[in-house]
Amino acid sequence: MRKMCQILKIAKSKYYYQINKITKTEINIYENEVISAFKESYKVYGARKIKIILARKNIILSRQKIRRIMAINNLVSKYTKLKYRNHKSPVNNDQISNILNREFSNKRQNEVIVSDLTYVQVGSKWHYICLLIDLFNREVIGYSVGTNKTAELVQQAFYKITWPLNQIRLFHTDRGNEFKNKIIEEILLTFNIKRSLSAKGCPYDNAVAETTYKAFKTEFINGRKFKNLEQLKLELFNFINWYNNIRIHGSLNYLTPVEFKNQKST
Repeated sequence: MRKMCQILKIAKSKYYYQINKITKTEINIYENEVISAFKESYKVYGARKIKIILARKNIILSRQKIRRIMAINNLVSKYTKLKYRNHKSPVNNDQISNILNREFSNKRQNEVIVSDLTYVQVGSKWHYICLLIDLFNREVIGYSVGTNKTAELVQQAFYKITWPLNQIRLFHTDRGNEFKNKIIEEILLTFNIKRSLSAKGCPYDNAVAETTYKAFKTEFINGRKFKNLEQLKLELFNFINWYNNIRIHGSLNYLTPVEFKNQKST
């Protein structure tokens, strides 16, 4: 490229400016499409994913031009953090091994479920959300929300699963006592589900759940205000439907969890 610019006697910077320059006509044509894709993504998608969404509509735009349109319209992904005072809680020290052993890929549908809990502010109080995630396609298959970080919250998430629980082979979590207690033990025993626990203080052992919750906080919780529990439940239902059926995932080759599942079943 440098030699070509030398032969043509033009500055390299001018060459790149010309090929990446976006015209007013292009802005008018594609602006609404970019804005629509951004807003429909809960204001989360960057240029890379918007490019893929537009390509599905046979609209071919470079990431450079998408970024330019986003900049003109002040479209910025929301990546801020809520302040939360961490409350220390006892951690169980049972000699249960990490059966999953960080093998997060090539799982069958419903084979391995991972989970964790996170917090969200409702009014002036903290509430808690539990998600159950299928390692096969990163789909949220069960969830619950409540005022306390307890085993009952995890139990309610299991109640949301719509297929037989005896299909699950392994349930992997960290060592929080909300996961290791009589209530959860009864569920696992009843449906013959094996348990796997991360090593103490090692979030990498539950990396998929950690990554999902990071995205969940960024895309759903941060920047939102929930007046009451009913509002949170309604918006959580809508978000999870979007997350499973509409949101494209880089780890799934830019398919949605449901698209990935349907593709593998054909």
